[in-house]
Amino acid sequence: MRRILGRANSINVMKVIWACEELGLPYAREDLGGPFGGLDTPAYRAMNPNALIPVLVEPDGWLMWESNAILRYLGTAYGKGGPLWPDDPRARATSDQWMDWQQTVANASLGPAFVQMYRTPAEKRDQAVIDKSIARSAEAFRVIEAHLASQPYVAGDTFTLGDIPVGCHVYRYLHLPIDRPDMPALAAYHERLLRRLAYATHVALPIT
Repeated sequence: MRRILGRANSINVMKVIWACEELGLPYAREDLGGPFGGLDTPAYRAMNPNALIPVLVEPDGWLMWESNAILRYLGTAYGKGGPLWPDDPRARATSDQWMDWQQTVANASLGPAFVQMYRTPAEKRDQAVIDKSIARSAEAFRVIEAHLASQPYVAGDTFTLGDIPVGCHVYRYLHLPIDRPDMPALAAYHERLLRRLAYATHVALPIT
């Protein structure tokens, strides 16, 4: 059985679960990280020397880490030529581009506020860090707001794997208890994604 190692409330684990669901791939998920621990053991570090989640373990024992790289692997191995991972090089490149945007822009801007608000004890939180992160996030998400104003999905008219990392971060941005500018295209995108069972089931969860 394919295994996904990592706790369900990790955004990076959510990406891999969502991709497997969209591709119809069976899997078993195992709780690791956060309150479950288990990352700083020799056995886990042998699988991922970074001691981070997720790790994908294929049925034959082959494994890999880094969530967006896992998505690309799953697309190439199981979705090549289909709508999730199109053969057209430009469509795939656009999908890939937004995967990287999620990691390098969206996560970099929103991550500090999330860590302060959800992973830092109240007495140790730095409001200046939170405020700066929220301001940076508004600018970052205006980029995807403008992009989605003219098309329903990140790579065009069709849902692709590129929507998975972006969709996970859009959910977090729209549901954190912060002030946000009005972004109607982003809100409409979120509503479209909610019609996908895997998103509604595995991503649209209380933020913890």
